[in-house]
Formats: sequence, C-alpha cells, structure tokens
Amino acid sequence: MPRFRLLIEYDGSAYVGWQRQDNGPSIQGAIEKAILGLTGETVSIRGAGRTDSGVHARGQVANVDLQRGWKGETLRNALNAHLGQNGEQVSILDAAEVSPEFDARFSALRRHYLYRIICRRAPLALEARRAWWVVKPLDHEAMHEAAQMLVGKHDFTTFRSAHCQANSPVRTIDRLDVTRDGEIIEIRATAQSFLHNQIRSFAGTLKLAGEGKWTPEDVRTALEAKDRKACGPVAPPDGLYFMQVDY
Repeated sequence: MPRFRLLIEYDGSAYVGWQRQDNGPSIQGAIEKAILGLTGETVSIRGAGRTDSGVHARGQVANVDLQRGWKGETLRNALNAHLGQNGEQVSILDAAEVSPEFDARFSALRRHYLYRIICRRAPLALEARRAWWVVKPLDHEAMHEAAQMLVGKHDFTTFRSAHCQANSPVRTIDRLDVTRDGEIIEIRATAQSFLHNQIRSFAGTLKLAGEGKWTPEDVRTALEAKDRKACGPVAPPDGLYFMQVDY
C-alpha cells in the first residue's frame, strides 16, 4: 500500500483546528472527506502538527496510505478539485509518494512557525482573522531582546496551556526572532516540537515587552517561575501560521 506525503495550506478561521473533532469542521476531516470522494477509501491522515482553531498553515505536512499508486500531480489536482467542490479553505500544494517509513509527525526534525502582528490605529479589513491587530505602538527591538531569554533548552511550564498533553514541559527553542516591516511585526520560531499554546504564549508575553511593560529580565523571571500564572496574556490564534517542516 503506497504512502503519500501531502503539503497543505489552509485558512484556519472556519475550522476547530487540524484534528478531527465532534464539535465542528476540521482540516483533517476536510482532507479525509476529499480522499473518500476521490478514492472511496476511508482513511486517517497524520499531520506534522495539531494546529488550534483559527490557526493557519502555509506548510503543514501529512501522510496517508492509499490502496493504489498515484502520480503526485494527479493526486494533488484531484484532491484540490474535491476540496473546492466541498467549499473548503484548504489547498494541497504538493503530493508525492514516499517511503513507507515516512511519518509526518515523528520523522520531523524541525518545525517553523510565524506569528504576525499588525500595529496601526485603523482596524484590519483585508487582514482580519489573519493577524493580531494591536493599536498601541510596539518596539520590535525590545521584543527581540526579550525573546532571546526564551531561546535554548528550558522547562516551559509557564508558556504552555494548562490542557497541554505533552509528557514533559522541556523543549529546545532553536530560534525566536522578532522583525518589523512597516506596520507588520513578525515573530519567527523554530524548534523540533512545541507545547500547546507555546508560541501564542510567547507572542502575548513579548507584546508586553514591546509596550515597555516588561523587560527581558521580567521574561526570564517568568520562565524560571515554571508557573502558568507568570505568563503574559495568550495571543489570539489569528496571527499564527504553521510555515514549514524540515525532514
């Protein structure tokens, strides 16, 4: 039974998240429905990351086993046709047959995320639900300096959801950079894996640094507290994008 790797883009605004759930439409469910319509097969696909409700992706990866071989281009185009007919905000960017040992989740070496903040007085129209709208000016250089307190291997209890199911709060953050282009501030994070709500917790805390309310030492103190109550506010899901997976 051949295995295929899917590269996926989606607008997460209308979905309860990546993972199939009973309380609303999911990205996983949308793709599985498209596969059923195309092949008649009921399958369960595995994604590289379980994005939350409202979170977007430009480079989610999933694997699926199908009963017969497909040319990658044919499979991509056919799945996109079914997704379009179903009115989904999901696109298959690429499809390719891979080794049966490939696992979208467990074969991943690094995951890359982007969090977008737009600082301006006027509300968002074109970017609504695709960025965090912040009215107050933010100092991105102060945010970047504070972000470096979070780089490296740490116990991130402070910055994970109380509902996080990971066995350990210890993670290694390889990169956490904050840059600015006009009114857009971007936070880019890279690690092998992340905890539930970790990046949104980072973003909310770094916003406090950008406002001048927290110093880098305040961020370090919050990290060392290993207490969820020490975290800044959790940023909304609108600005978060799953960008890429390295294998």
